[in-house]
Amino acid sequence: MNIRYELTKNPKNKPTADNPLTFGTIFTDHMFVMDYNPTDGWNDARVVPYAPLVLEPSAMVFHYGQEMFEGMKAYKAEDGRVLLFRPDKNIERANNTNERICIPTIPEEDFLQVIKAVVKTDQDWIPTKPGTSLYIRPFIIATDPFLGVRPSSTYKFVIILSPVGAYYPEGLNPVKIWIEDEYVRAVRGGLGEAKAGANYVASLKAQVKAHDAGYSQVLWLDGVERKYIEEVGAMNIFFKIAGTVVTPALNGSILPGVTRRSCIELCQSWGYPVEERKISADELFEAAQNGTLEEVWGTGTAAVISPVGHLRKDDAVVQIGDGGIGELSQKLYDTVTGIQLGKIEGPEGWVVVVE
Repeated sequence: MNIRYELTKNPKNKPTADNPLTFGTIFTDHMFVMDYNPTDGWNDARVVPYAPLVLEPSAMVFHYGQEMFEGMKAYKAEDGRVLLFRPDKNIERANNTNERICIPTIPEEDFLQVIKAVVKTDQDWIPTKPGTSLYIRPFIIATDPFLGVRPSSTYKFVIILSPVGAYYPEGLNPVKIWIEDEYVRAVRGGLGEAKAGANYVASLKAQVKAHDAGYSQVLWLDGVERKYIEEVGAMNIFFKIAGTVVTPALNGSILPGVTRRSCIELCQSWGYPVEERKISADELFEAAQNGTLEEVWGTGTAAVISPVGHLRKDDAVVQIGDGGIGELSQKLYDTVTGIQLGKIEGPEGWVVVVE
């Protein structure tokens, strides 16, 4: 793919060393943009200065929500290499989302090429303090100026970059999670396994309710029986029960997380029994009460590993272990971040160098 470069003549001041890099609030000098139309397909690939997008008020994304997005990160190793963590898995998931919501897919090799192009352009923005990284946000929006329910014929693909610190203010300190049984985020056959904005707007009402009660995130139950654990608003979820690692099975309404898959593969390689299956909130609270619920943690690109210290459902609240990070959660965090930063040799193909 030929990429056109238009570099900024007015570079921004980069964050100072003491900037906390609050997640998703600072953006780099450049972005990648590419357009789609039925005649030319994906065309006019370009790296340009970060700037507002110009869209018709009738652009279909505003009215029918046809859009997808992804999230991944770039890291700077101690030897200066710029590293991506399993980008092929994010690209695969992005195209699965595209197919689900009728957006034209992007060839995997082209997708990876343009990610590398914009990251390389702004590689000086990659922070190096522990716990920081460069967040990569690819997204596609429907741009037809048309009011009517159908797939758009034209699209805009954009990648923006943001230097970030910890996703949760708590960092690696355990977060408090609210189990939601009033509202539903997704059901099988819907958009739960796609990374589309509609999934996240559906979660906002419960998220506000949880925050008002002092909880960091919502843990969703299935939308049919309203009793089986699914995922947290911004993470997949894991439980260590009597020595066994348990995580909800992918069932069509749960996002197939890249960090989720990586943690499963690491736990299996370390000899832990891993079960991907249904687990009810009742089973979870029973395990907490009888002392077999040893650890709970979330996984995701933004947070990497986020230990959970408290769970609440209705008026019942349980503390996980001693309320601190568990041994396995810590080992997973150290290993995944070590691989991402090039300090630990990971499985083949997990790290891609931006050259």
